[in-house]
Parts: sequence; C-alpha cells; structure tokens
Amino acid sequence: MASTEAAAGSAATPAKAKAVPSVRTITWLTMCFMTVSAVASIRNTPSMAVYGLACIFLYALPALVFLLPTSLVAAELASGWDGGVYNWVSQGISPQAGFLAIWTQFAMTLTYYPSLLAYVASTLAYVFMPSLASNGYYTAAAIIIIYWLSTLVSMRGVGLVAKLSSSSMLLGTAIPGSALIILGIIFLVQGNHSAAPMNVGHLLPQFAGLASLVLIVNNFLSYAGMEVNAVHVKSMKNPGKEFPKAMFIAMPIVVAIFVLPALAISWVVPASELTLTGGVMQAFTAFFNHFHVPWLTPLLGIMLVTASLGGMMAWLAGPSKGLLLIGRKEGYLPPFFQKVNAAGIQVNILFVQGAIVSVIALMFALIPNVSSVYWIFSVITTQVYLIMYFLMFIAVMRLRRTQPDHPRGYRAPMVFVLASVGFVSSAAAFLIGFVPSSQFGSGSTLRYVLMIGGGLVVIGLLIPFLFLKFRKPSWKNAVPASEAEQD
Repeated sequence: MASTEAAAGSAATPAKAKAVPSVRTITWLTMCFMTVSAVASIRNTPSMAVYGLACIFLYALPALVFLLPTSLVAAELASGWDGGVYNWVSQGISPQAGFLAIWTQFAMTLTYYPSLLAYVASTLAYVFMPSLASNGYYTAAAIIIIYWLSTLVSMRGVGLVAKLSSSSMLLGTAIPGSALIILGIIFLVQGNHSAAPMNVGHLLPQFAGLASLVLIVNNFLSYAGMEVNAVHVKSMKNPGKEFPKAMFIAMPIVVAIFVLPALAISWVVPASELTLTGGVMQAFTAFFNHFHVPWLTPLLGIMLVTASLGGMMAWLAGPSKGLLLIGRKEGYLPPFFQKVNAAGIQVNILFVQGAIVSVIALMFALIPNVSSVYWIFSVITTQVYLIMYFLMFIAVMRLRRTQPDHPRGYRAPMVFVLASVGFVSSAAAFLIGFVPSSQFGSGSTLRYVLMIGGGLVVIGLLIPFLFLKFRKPSWKNAVPASEAEQD
C-alpha cells in the first residue's frame, strides 16, 4: 500500500467500519457449493475416460485414501482453529511450517490457473471455432485475457465471489454433468455400442507399467481443495457444526461429478481420439450430432466455461487472502504485498500473480503440443500442493497429542489412521508424479523430471525460503488491516 494510504489507514478505517458492518452471510449450503465449485469439475474427466469402466476404480481409490482423510481432517481443524491451514500447521508444527503451508496452497494456483484456463480456452473454441482448440497462440491469449477479467471481478469482494461460485456450480457443473449422463444413457439404450468396453473384465485398469500410474496423480489434484474455503469460516454462524456438515455433503457430490460424466464420455468418444483439454466438448459434440441437435453444443460450452470460472473465483478469493492475512500479521510479506483495496482484496498479490500466470501462459504458444503443456502444469500443481497436505496431516496428529482438550466442533474418527493414510497416499502420488506418462508424449524422461522438479523447487520451496530469510521486523503489520477482511 502506498505511504499516503498507510498514513491515512488508522483514520479512515473506523469510518469505513461503520459504513460496512460485519455480517455473517455464508450458510453451510453456500459453503458446500463453494467447496464443490472449487474442487469438482468435469474438465478433468477426459483423462480418466480413456480407461472406460476402469475410471470408477481410478476415481474411487483416491477418494478413499485422499479425499476422505482430507475432508475429515479439514473439518476437525476448521471446527477448532480458525485462520485456515496457516494456523493449523503453526499450532501443530511451527509458524515457519505454517507459512510454508499457506504459501504452497497459494503457489499451486500459479500453475493451476493456466491449466484450468487452457481447458476454458479449448471449450470456448468448440463454441466459436473448433479448429482453435489445439492452437497454442489462441490458448495463451485466452488464458491471459480471461484471467485478468476474472481478477477484476474478484476484487469486488468475497460476497460476490461466494454468490458466483455457488451459482456457477449449479449452472456450469450440475446441469452439463447431468446432461452428459442422460445423453449417454439414452445413447446406450438406443442400442448404440459403447466406444469403451463395459464388461466386468474392464473394471480394473490394465496397467502397461509404472508410467500408467501417473494418471492417478491427476485425480489427487482433482480432489485437492476441500480445505481451501476454511479461511472463510468466520463468515458462518456456527462453523464448528456447519463446516463439517458442508464437507460431508460435498464429498459424495464431488465423487459423482467426476465418475459419472467420465463414463458417459467413454461411451461416445474413442480413447485414441480424446484430448485432455477438449475431451468434454468432444463428447457433447458427438452426442448432439448423433441426436441431430448440434445447435446445443455452444450453449453447453458456455455453461462449462461458467463452471470453471466460478471455481477459479473460489481459488482467487481463498489462498491469496490467507497469504495476505498471515503475511501481514506475522511479517512474512513486504509492505508492497500487503496492499488492499476498499473491499479488502489483496490487489498487489493478485497483480503479481497475474503477471506470473501471463508469463506461464505464453508457454502454450511456444510449445507445440498443448496437451503436453497442460499435463506438465497439472503435475507441477499437484506436487506443490501436496507439500501442504503433508504438513496438514502431521499437524492434526500433533494437535491431538499436544492440545487434546482444545474445543473442537467435530472430531474425526480414528484421526491417526486417517492422517497416516492421507500422508502415505500423498507421498505415493508425489513420487509417481516424477514418472512421465503417455500424456507427456515422447519427450526425454530427464527433461520431464527437470521440468517437474524445477517447478516444484522454485515455486514450492525456494520462494518461501527467501521470504523467511529476508523478512524484517518492519514488515509486521506494515499496512493497517482493513475491516473488509474481517469476515
């Protein structure tokens, strides 16, 4: 924040506080929809649709060993400690580990946004000009333009973001997902043959080697984010009960959104023809052409874009806000990154983040194979984010030992078993992430490992280390807090 704003902060804040009263507006149902919007999307389903009936197993396994532990652990932590992952890990391990946790939760978005918006760009291409779906220059331009427009919207405050996220989940995920399933069932009932075998012998995937396991990593990313909206628990009337309730309702919805549309896609699009960024629209195009209603394709494309942008809004509002609050309170961030606007939104963090996302987006124009770039960024995103989950699982076990009597609105059953399973599965996904999959193409294995490892080290470890090493006492509360953040 500029010096004039800092100087005026103490005088301006009380007046604003009267004009903008603190109102708790997020219900458990809204929190549920925000969580589903942040986590579930049918955009990732093509990567599993190539396995046909086996996609059930490939989604169910990560759900049992990752989604379930993550959701129940997050529910207990959020019901006992506000402040999100930073406070959970700080209380359970150390403040430095807490900063690493909130940083990795934020930093994974640097690679998450380009991969998400690459899907959006491909979907829009099917609406206006399908030939652009694999064009790297178009993809890069679309990512940059859409990201900055979304950032401008998010700067208007968390209330607007909550409404957009919850409504977009219904309009852009529930309706298109249901449409895929219904169209698929009608397609099969009419006697049409499924593009993928649907017999019992194909319930389990036939792995061709370790490289085939890498696709499961993408499913860990699909289920990541159940805890992301915990930073907003103060906006709930009774977070100790309402947040766990939101988690329990969200879990089966998330699994259903992934599994059922993936099956429907496998029925109509052969695995050899599926693309990671355009697979969903390939399925809709095939279904609508079959039923002689091709004019519906653009409409569904717009709905899918709505869902993705709603999920992106939830991510824009959560991790970066948590980083701001902790960076200011504990002095981890320089004053420049502590600047907020009148709505309490972390404008400079979002601007710098946008600049980085824009640079990354240019890689889609420079590297010929869009699907390979999409896959690389998806894996880097997972690797960075898994660091936070390692810390979260350790923190919940230590808190059960060090603060057993601390008030909790919810206590996860067999928390040590849950956390151990979550930690081990996260470690397995982390290691597998360094093995190239067929989605990477025929590139060098060493080059792949260097790209994934380099992205992980720089984004997930080096940058937070530099912040901790060069922090100064003057950074602590260098910019007065805005009442707009006290939600």
